[in-house]
Amino acid sequence: MEEAPYKQQIEALSEVSKAITSELYLEDILRLIVVVTARVMNSNICSLMLINEKTSELVIRATQSISDDYNKKPPLRVGEGIAGKVAKENKPMAIKDVTQEKEYKYGGIAKKEGVCSLLCVPLAVKGKVIGVLNCYSPKFHDFSETEINILTSIANQAAIAIENTELMVKSKVIREELETRKRIERAKGILMRDNKLTEEEAYLRLQRFSMGNRKSMREVAEAIILANDMSKPDN
Repeated sequence: MEEAPYKQQIEALSEVSKAITSELYLEDILRLIVVVTARVMNSNICSLMLINEKTSELVIRATQSISDDYNKKPPLRVGEGIAGKVAKENKPMAIKDVTQEKEYKYGGIAKKEGVCSLLCVPLAVKGKVIGVLNCYSPKFHDFSETEINILTSIANQAAIAIENTELMVKSKVIREELETRKRIERAKGILMRDNKLTEEEAYLRLQRFSMGNRKSMREVAEAIILANDMSKPDN
């Protein structure tokens, strides 16, 4: 496993940096990160694992490996195995021979896939670990400080890209929820005015129609608003 030239290292970091401000979907960003990382680190298998906050488990979310055995590895609890330990301690770990490492949980898969050495670094944003980035070598390899720094830099950029993407998704969901509330409120007002209903009665009528017609509350509200707007005489 030879160290990548400095120019290649900078190009890799640049590619990951561009992903931070891109409009790519999260899965595309994760895929880009592992492909770029594998290339710059000359790694035969690179994988990115994210923490499922509900289960506190690390789950493989992206890899350029075509091995079904590797890609379908079961999740690791935070603190379990090498990746779990890196996530818990927020510190990189380099293992020269994973097949002989007691804490490594997938020795059988490692032998089958022909991987020997592992460098695992945390993905952290503002001190909070959200996952890990793994790079494997097919030969015994002592990872240099430069390699550890390169992978850490990529991981830092990746963590920001992931965090930004998830924040954008959350913001979109919040915006849609606010818009739905506005439309339901307007539809309630129309029902209250036209049918002389209380606010509670108008809401229950919306709810019953939604359930009876298998339509979302927003769809029902939009239909009421549209009918109201169409009934208005043209100016």
